[in-house]
Parts: sequence; C-alpha cells; structure tokens
Amino acid sequence: MKKLYTDFFLFFDISVLILCLVSGVVFLSVQGITWWLLLHVSIGLIVFMFSEYFTHRFLFHLKAPKNPFFLNILKRLHYDHHTNPNDLHLLFLPIWYSIPNFAILSSIYYVGVGSFTSTIAFGTGLIAMLLAYEWKHYVAHRPLKPKTRLGKWLKKTHILHHYKNENYWFGVSNPFMDVLFGTLESEKKVQTSETAKNLENSR
Repeated sequence: MKKLYTDFFLFFDISVLILCLVSGVVFLSVQGITWWLLLHVSIGLIVFMFSEYFTHRFLFHLKAPKNPFFLNILKRLHYDHHTNPNDLHLLFLPIWYSIPNFAILSSIYYVGVGSFTSTIAFGTGLIAMLLAYEWKHYVAHRPLKPKTRLGKWLKKTHILHHYKNENYWFGVSNPFMDVLFGTLESEKKVQTSETAKNLENSR
C-alpha cells in the first residue's frame, strides 16, 4: 500500500507540481491571505475544471492527425493511455505539456487583472486542481478504494470511459462538466464502443 502512495508523490512530474503548489501557498502566505486572494484561487479552480473537460473531450480525443509529429504528441498525451490504461508512465500529464499551459493561462489572467499577486493566487488554484485531477485519475487506475461516495462514483465513471465508451464521462476530477454539457449518461443506455482502447481509429 505504501508503494501506491510513493509511486504518486515521488513521480517526477507530480513532484514538480507539488513544488509549484507549495511555492504558491508560501508566497500567498507571506503576502497575507485575504478573501480577495481566495477569490482568485477559486477562479483558478473553476477555470481548471472547464479546461480539464474541454481539453479531454476536444483535444485528447481529437481525430488522429496525419502529421506524424502531432500524432506522436497525442499518442503520448492520451491515445496510448487508452491503449494501456494502467501504465504508470502514461497516467500523468507530462510537465512539458502542463507547465506551458499553466504559464499561458496565468499570462492571460495577468493581462486581465494586472496584478502579479492575484495571478499567483489564480495559478495556485490551477495547480491545486491539476493535482486533484492527477490524484483522482491515479486512484481510478490503481488498486486504491475511494472512501467517499463521490470518489467511488468518479472511479466507476472513469473506468466506464475507458472500457465502455470513450464518448462519455470525460470528467475525471469532478462530474459537473459532464452534467453541464450532456456527456453524463447511465451506463445501461450507452453502447459498448469498439474503439475505447484504440482512439487512433475512432470516428
């Protein structure tokens, strides 16, 4: 059991994200945490929820590109994960993808609010939700039993996404976007897909 936790927390990409999160929290603590800063943290959490859903649904499940370079990127980001769902090295988003996206979103936010401290708060919310996503994703694919009803339900729906039909249940960290955008469905109403483990040949 101990190895299951060390496999997560000591994985390089996850360790980098944890370091970023701790740095953000320390910075905000030194500045003095206020309700205003917590609002920006909350905005970061919410933005990540939308980003997680739209990225998963419309980028990671994009029709296989003909360009070999872009195909290899999608294979590493998601296609190969569907082929080998329990491969630890395909489970987490690589930092060469997550860190640049974090920087882009934070830069856009800075242009909007014009405050470095508020942007750090926003970025801290992004990183916190990204780590929550990675943990929920990890639990879904490892022999860990969630203790809460929501955790058990999220694990079940993610397994359905992999083994039942890849066109439903895109939410990993939360179900809200699936509810909002109509991709949450009863497993009894969804046909089993022949391409759930072979995204390159889907659609």
